[in-house]
Amino acid sequence: MSGCPAAAALAACRQAWEQVLAKAKRAVVFVDAACAESLHWAGGGAGRLLEAGALNVKEFSSFEAGAAEQPKAVFVVSSLLKGRAVDIIRDIVSLSRFQYCVVFTAVSHAVHLLAHGAPGGAEPEGGSQAVFEQFEEKLCQWMGNMNYTAEVRHAPLLLAPISPHLFVTPAFASLFPMTPQDLARINSSRPEKKKFGSLNDLDFSSLPPELQLQIRTLVSGLNSLFECLNVREECFAIGTLSKIIAGDLANYSQAKNRRKTAQNRASVIFIDRTLDLTGAVGHHGDSLAEKIFSVLPRLPGHTNDVMVNMVELTALQTKDETCNIIAPGCLAQPK
Repeated sequence: MSGCPAAAALAACRQAWEQVLAKAKRAVVFVDAACAESLHWAGGGAGRLLEAGALNVKEFSSFEAGAAEQPKAVFVVSSLLKGRAVDIIRDIVSLSRFQYCVVFTAVSHAVHLLAHGAPGGAEPEGGSQAVFEQFEEKLCQWMGNMNYTAEVRHAPLLLAPISPHLFVTPAFASLFPMTPQDLARINSSRPEKKKFGSLNDLDFSSLPPELQLQIRTLVSGLNSLFECLNVREECFAIGTLSKIIAGDLANYSQAKNRRKTAQNRASVIFIDRTLDLTGAVGHHGDSLAEKIFSVLPRLPGHTNDVMVNMVELTALQTKDETCNIIAPGCLAQPK
């Protein structure tokens, strides 16, 4: 592959956030935990939104709202605009006096179509984004005036760049390879003659709908990254879930179109970590990073960062464990 793929991937992460920053001026920004972690590692965190002109940055929670003098809101979510995410947005908008709402979702419109029952999540002809347009109407209803402005957009915000050559996906922290217990649950709803004998017999269509959507969201995010890299990938998989993910990526219609014109080539390896669970959870102290993650507490709301007690580096000395005047440091903190 020509050029530096790591630099291109990092640029893609930051470019995705540029869409959000462009809408942040004079807005209250509500960010969910996974997107906040992505921005945390992409550089700047909440400070980057404030520098872009945001009035405030708040947690994506039903207990938050905008002030009376704040007519604009930006929502940044890593999930589908369905279920709990919709409830939270409705609660926030209903408790506020917004006249202009912009919603960024890290999940593509094609996956939203799949979630709403469209076969294969196929995009309609003409480039219409029906699900997003319907949600824009709901936003206007919740704001109380159909003449107010609402926008719903997709932004590929799933990747968090830990380092130039290491990227993680906070939104998929709970995605875990299937176990025999999962197979038993899947078989419990199937006729006796159609039960699966082993995990290796499973395919995408046999998975629970929630897991299908999670996999398709991951595949869509990977496809967005490969589009930025102009890559035609060759996939290798080790493990049941990895094979399903690799297969779905291979059959994903948008990925097929991308591969026809991509100029670069890359190999992608998917691995079920349950095949190496002993090594994955071991604390051998072989590296400094391993010692840091095993000793220091997790940064609240994050899956890939830790808290560093900064009080020890100051003249402020206190024995009060509840004293939190000095904010904790973290690995992503600028040098």
